[in-house]
Amino acid sequence: MTQSMKTIDLTLKTPHQNLAFDEALLELCEEGWNHEILRFWEPQDYFVVLGYSNKMSREVNKDSCLKHHVPILRRASGGGTVLQGPGCLNFTLVLKTSRFGDSKSITTTNHAIMECHRGALESILDRTVTIRGITDLTLDGYKFCGNAQRRKTNFLLFHGTFLLNMNLPRIEELLAFPSKAPAYRKNRSHLDFLTNLKIPASKIKHVLKTKWRATENFVEIPQDRIDKLVKEKYSLENWSSKF
Repeated sequence: MTQSMKTIDLTLKTPHQNLAFDEALLELCEEGWNHEILRFWEPQDYFVVLGYSNKMSREVNKDSCLKHHVPILRRASGGGTVLQGPGCLNFTLVLKTSRFGDSKSITTTNHAIMECHRGALESILDRTVTIRGITDLTLDGYKFCGNAQRRKTNFLLFHGTFLLNMNLPRIEELLAFPSKAPAYRKNRSHLDFLTNLKIPASKIKHVLKTKWRATENFVEIPQDRIDKLVKEKYSLENWSSKF
């Protein structure tokens, strides 16, 4: 790669803004801002995020969310429903589709990115990290990172969450058993399936920046795009509950 990747470590004030930020970065690149980007953000409050096609009634314990005042949002990428909150580290990659050759396959792209991250995590954990399911990273069969992808013509968005010190019982309380679960899960509950890495976020940030050669700071925050997406999509009830 002849051009270095831009990187930004920025958590915006609201969950809606943070989800909109990811989509705004993809839009920005697709419309001609010809750079790749690596972003990090760490939520300070709990909120549920549905995958694009997930049904709220099937994936979420809505009564528990209401009881604990946990908002339910929806992202623009696929994948399953997750609980965000303190103890999570999120990353966002906006990559050129041409990076992966002639293949337009989501599966091929997933594998290339996941293999990169698998090796990066092994280097700091000194343990065997395995790719399981479609885009899960696991230790001894326990999931610590899930990911999702959204593609446009020239750029794609690949983002995911590392569990570092997340409140796993809270996940059990607020999320239903997923409608689509990988075979390796073996019907295990969230508590019996997930694990925390219990390492500083700084270690993962450093190794991913190194792997992706993300050496230049991203400073051009597309605030107008973010605000527009929040107003017209992410803050709307008919977006969150569309399925």
